[in-house]
Amino acid sequence: MRLSETGHRILPTQPRFHLLVLRYLTTAIGCAGLAWGILNAARGEAADDFRELESRLLQFETFNQATSAGALASALAWDVSPCDNHAQRALLLMEIPLADAALRSGAARDYDERVRSLESRARQALGCTPRDSFVWLVLFGLETGHGILDQHAFDLLAMSYETSPNEAWIATRRITLAIPVVLAAPGPLQQRILGEFQDLVRSGFIELPARAYLRASGPTRALLQTRIELLDASRQKAFADVMQKQRT
Repeated sequence: MRLSETGHRILPTQPRFHLLVLRYLTTAIGCAGLAWGILNAARGEAADDFRELESRLLQFETFNQATSAGALASALAWDVSPCDNHAQRALLLMEIPLADAALRSGAARDYDERVRSLESRARQALGCTPRDSFVWLVLFGLETGHGILDQHAFDLLAMSYETSPNEAWIATRRITLAIPVVLAAPGPLQQRILGEFQDLVRSGFIELPARAYLRASGPTRALLQTRIELLDASRQKAFADVMQKQRT
């Protein structure tokens, strides 16, 4: 780890690190395969189409890249209001896997354009809905994707917690991005990350916490294990069973 001119910690900026961050973000977000209907919808029906799209995206369905690229390039996507939070979430959800694909394929220009688009859309959305926890989480993921893990980046993650501390749909996504950096997080934020990890397992939302655990470094696993050991025996067994399935 190196330091910036201001003394902030900066993570390695190699493509491999960027790829891992985007892969975590893509996994955390999920995506959905829909037909081209949204592109051809009448303007009066657009809000309902985006709401349906958002709902399916948040259910971790699979996605067709050609569909998402076409949707993002459509006039409907360009004309949608920054204050339509359902539409903005849907468009963010569609573009994140495209940025991931561009990075994996080595398409640097396409990757840079996707990242700029994501950052611009997220900041415009926050201008209308400053308490959208999901958008704060996206900005945190993009910040770490740039290779920077300083106080500002952790402030973005902290805002995601502040604006949605107890909702499973955001917690399951947030833990995927937070676990890889938990050792570098400030003390209070580190405890929130660990507490959310523990609460998700306790509540039966085990799959993504288990995946994050398996991908974690040895020291991070040891820290997470202390939280697992505080759960009752049935939850510990359930967590172990899910991890075993994911290993096979």
